[in-house]
Amino acid sequence: MSGAVILRSALFNLAFHLNFVVWLVAALPTLMMPRRAIIAFVQAWGRFNLLMLRVICGTKVEWRGLEKIPSGPLLVAAKHQSAWETFALLSLFADPTVVLKRELMWIPLFGWFARKGGMISVDRSAGKDALPPMLKTYREALAQGRQVLVFPEGTRRAPGAAPDYKLGIAFLYAGGEVPCLPIALNSGLFWGRRGFLRYPGTVRVEILDPIPPSLNRRVFFRRLEAEIEAATAALIAQGRRELGKTAPVVRADAAATRPPIA
Repeated sequence: MSGAVILRSALFNLAFHLNFVVWLVAALPTLMMPRRAIIAFVQAWGRFNLLMLRVICGTKVEWRGLEKIPSGPLLVAAKHQSAWETFALLSLFADPTVVLKRELMWIPLFGWFARKGGMISVDRSAGKDALPPMLKTYREALAQGRQVLVFPEGTRRAPGAAPDYKLGIAFLYAGGEVPCLPIALNSGLFWGRRGFLRYPGTVRVEILDPIPPSLNRRVFFRRLEAEIEAATAALIAQGRRELGKTAPVVRADAAATRPPIA
């Protein structure tokens, strides 16, 4: 690991957090505007973060398959390796909303904007009881023509870790009657889920073929996992070749045992 990577990472993290505070304050007027105002503001913030990351750390982005994104209401299922995709993916869609844990809605300012933007919160502690209210809010978002972004594993997973997809994604798919757009990526190689290092190179994001609605839940779930994991593995291999000896060494987590799909 070079001293330049450490210095650039420290500089970026400082700029990122200061910039976040500035944008939070600047966004306050959007609380009195239509919902689309805060969505546009968040998308602009995400694009600015990508610019800072490229200029300060030398971390670029390669988008693949953008032409595959359908218009209209959509369920988006993305691989989750770092905080990077929580802001970077939003600008891909016309009117995105994100499924996030309920505790984030309690954060001052951030929670206000999340509610204004119509984000979908889920109470993880409620287990299966959290699914019906989440489905109701999800259907309301689809009725508004929105694109609902879900991280099927529920939390960040290290690059190369065994997959741990949650059954909630199949529950939403079955209740929405819209296509599901899988997204593979290798962001965790360049922006780890823990630590502050930001590596130079190219984050690669691949939009896969939309999965049509009305498939059997079990068939959908297995297909989604297989397609995202295969594409992600290829992107990780390409990213590791690019990083060479500077590639972070990550211990793969064990996959959790999940219940059968009804």
